[in-house]
Amino acid sequence: MNKVVKDAYEAIRDIGDNATIMVGGFGLCGIPENLLIALSESRVRGLTCISNNAGVDGFGLGKLLNTRQVRKMISSYVGENKEFERQLMAGELEVELIPQGTLAERCRAGGAGIPAFFVPAGYGTEVAEGKEVREFNGKMHLLETALTADFALIKAWKGDTKGNLIFRATANNFNQAMGMAGRITIAEVEELVPAGSLDPNCIHLPGIFVQRIFQGSNYEKKIEFRTVRST
Repeated sequence: MNKVVKDAYEAIRDIGDNATIMVGGFGLCGIPENLLIALSESRVRGLTCISNNAGVDGFGLGKLLNTRQVRKMISSYVGENKEFERQLMAGELEVELIPQGTLAERCRAGGAGIPAFFVPAGYGTEVAEGKEVREFNGKMHLLETALTADFALIKAWKGDTKGNLIFRATANNFNQAMGMAGRITIAEVEELVPAGSLDPNCIHLPGIFVQRIFQGSNYEKKIEFRTVRST
């Protein structure tokens, strides 16, 4: 099976309206920049996006919010994207806010084939509404269900033509878990190498989970908050 595609545009060719997509990254660290640009230009509508947050205005997932392509966001954080916040407060965007650790575990569970699990986070808050509650060791827990998606869009530092991936440092974040939970996982990499070139002991995500891969380009790697010392 040839997993290598020419570019981001070919990689997202069958993402259609109302699809559910997972988007790797934490803030602006490790986001699939090329895939999100291609998706914003495709003008698909009604997307449900599962991501830790929605980047910043006009960049990353922020591009899809600006073009009103997102129907629902499933995430843990709103604060860095003013358009995300505006749409949420105006009732223009359906949003499911989830504690960050719970979101990560729901994605990991989806990739591991675990349908649901109990977690204490969120008990006694709005997060608990409509969820089963059970006591374990004297502490109340909520039943949380696994998350999967039609497509997972992720970014890695290196990958080979068989889809084996290596993430750089904290850019692993949600990419590894989401890469396992997508029905079709699309990986963009900074460096694409022949199969067999990577040390098997260094692989973070095996190629069995990746259906498409390509080498990205023109990475901006923006900084969310540039803090400098005053002179």
